[in-house]
Amino acid sequence: MAPTDPVLASEVQLEGPEGSTEEEGKEGVDGGEDEVRFALTSEAGLNDGFAFPFTNLAILMALVGAAPGNWVGEWLLIDVLFRVGVSIVGAIGLGWLLARLVFALPIEAPMAKSMLGLESLAAMFIVYGAIEFVGGYGFIGVFIAAVTLRDYERRHEFYEPLHDIAEQSEQLLMAAIMILFGGLIASGLFAPLTWQAIVVAIAIVFVIRPVAGLVALLGFERKWTDRLAISFFGVRGIGTFYYLAHGLNSAPFDEPYLIWAIAGLAILVSVVVHGLSATPIVEHQLGNESPS
Repeated sequence: MAPTDPVLASEVQLEGPEGSTEEEGKEGVDGGEDEVRFALTSEAGLNDGFAFPFTNLAILMALVGAAPGNWVGEWLLIDVLFRVGVSIVGAIGLGWLLARLVFALPIEAPMAKSMLGLESLAAMFIVYGAIEFVGGYGFIGVFIAAVTLRDYERRHEFYEPLHDIAEQSEQLLMAAIMILFGGLIASGLFAPLTWQAIVVAIAIVFVIRPVAGLVALLGFERKWTDRLAISFFGVRGIGTFYYLAHGLNSAPFDEPYLIWAIAGLAILVSVVVHGLSATPIVEHQLGNESPS
């Protein structure tokens, strides 16, 4: 399950850039944002990309067998070391080049005004396509390139329109996906479910994800309520649709319709449960962080 997709991004992820001046920038880093949102936003950027090697591992095991001797060497060398390495190195280079292009024109220039904000979409497609073309993971590439671009110029007037266009595009896409998801449910997506499958789907949301999150946060220097909040949120799993379609089209798996049904139910439960709880829990955490 690929966590922290943008169904609830406005509640559990960082807000956009506050401005271009040094004082405004410091406010967003030092006081305006809490570590719960920061952790969830970081996970959103990285998790989808770093889930890909493990999706490919499942495909490889389905094709050559589960015995480690059949797949471990190829998987580590190609899917992990090579593809992740290419993604990181290529994305850093592309991010640097894009930063040089984006910040070359003053924001008052006519060409800059005509493209204001659209650079984020163009950069995303360019980086994703280029990294995939050379054999890397496009999701990792887009995230690393964005971090590189932001690090090139920490505060700039371009960042607000870049963020706004990206967020609006994301919301439109998510609305379309959720409408299609509702259509799938109405068309019988959950028909293959058994009671055992229902238990698995519910366990993914309420047991597997929180426990895995808590284990990953061992040593995280925050109070346990913050760690619980970070561990609890995340399993909207819209990225699961992508990975599931990729996996089922790449190798033969038993009962594919049941797999789709389990994933769909986990996403539905997460959207409802996290949708109802995101605002009160995050606001409560922010209230606890505020100075008395």
